[in-house]
Amino acid sequence: MNKRTQTEIRYEENVVNNYGKAPLTIVKGAGTRVWDERGNEYLDFVSGIAVNALGHSHPVWVRRIQEQASTLAHCSNLYRNEAQSLLAEKINALAGGGKKVFFCNSGAEANEALIKLARLYGKSKVGEEGKCFKILTAEKAFHGRTFGGMAATPQEKIQGGFRPMLEGFAHGIYNDVESFRKLVDENTCAILLETIQGESGILPATKEFLQGIRALCDEHKILLMLDEVQCGAGRTGTYFNYQHYGIEPDAVSMAKGIAGGFPMGGIWARADLADLFTPGSHGTTFGGTPMACVAALATIEVLEKEHLLDNVTQLSNLLVEELSRLGKKYPHLISGVRGMGFMIALSMKGDPGRFVAKLMEHGLLTVRAGTDAVRFLPPLNLTEEELKKAISIVDRCFSELSE
Repeated sequence: MNKRTQTEIRYEENVVNNYGKAPLTIVKGAGTRVWDERGNEYLDFVSGIAVNALGHSHPVWVRRIQEQASTLAHCSNLYRNEAQSLLAEKINALAGGGKKVFFCNSGAEANEALIKLARLYGKSKVGEEGKCFKILTAEKAFHGRTFGGMAATPQEKIQGGFRPMLEGFAHGIYNDVESFRKLVDENTCAILLETIQGESGILPATKEFLQGIRALCDEHKILLMLDEVQCGAGRTGTYFNYQHYGIEPDAVSMAKGIAGGFPMGGIWARADLADLFTPGSHGTTFGGTPMACVAALATIEVLEKEHLLDNVTQLSNLLVEELSRLGKKYPHLISGVRGMGFMIALSMKGDPGRFVAKLMEHGLLTVRAGTDAVRFLPPLNLTEEELKKAISIVDRCFSELSE
């Protein structure tokens, strides 16, 4: 048995144990690979939980951040910085124009901004505060761990121990328009949905569902807000995942992969809605710093120049095909494959945690999703060779588990 390292000891003695005991210490990353402090190499199909869109230490991303760090790292939102204006313009263009952008630091903060925007919209709609404030979300949703995010997330593992929750939320059944229709009343101001439920198991919305919800929102003049914190920023082969569905939301939250590993979140909203945020109504100290915005601009630059959205589309098909093949080879262990792009889940028969640990032993890092699945979230610049190596590791692990 390996002795505990100094890093492990320092964690145990000094770091709050809200994440449980980590299985390894990562010290270096390059591309799709990482190394632990004992020198072991791994293929990284966690990507910082869908954060490292370009893998680790992409030279363009590194160079842009180094250049910015030597010029201006932070100046606060009391002043303009050029990088923030360029990034907002770029995201507006990627979203089809007519939008305005607010930058923050995380997905939870982005969803808090959506919740506040919905409340402001409700007030503007009826002319009085506290009358039109209800937000509908989906069962099994995950929208963050702040108090607004928890209230929007109807899961005991998230809410337990922190009640009473923020009032004003009700929950319909994912992919069931009629369940949401029954919840809409004069107090409803918005519907907030993930286009793919990530933490609950990689559960994509159907096109009929999202189009039906869009029509329901139009009928009752309520907002359709989409949480694309995990599935956005190119992870499914389009920059925004909703672009697969033929709909136009009123506002979208984003984070994780947007800046390729640098902490960043944000929302965009229709310009008329965004203007409901007036000076002093919302803010953040670190949102949209020059460093974060340059990291995000570099990430988008690489996505475009290296045609990574096409890469996701092409290799995703291969990934699904290969995992489906293994499903037929090991039907006693695998129950199915689901997801979109590079956000794929392998549904297991039995505890997926056991298989995640087995994969790590053989050099492939993955993460569980929900109660039944292993999640594959590779960097968007994954190569076919690396994908095939990962599949061979998966095959080997299932073979060993079948012995």
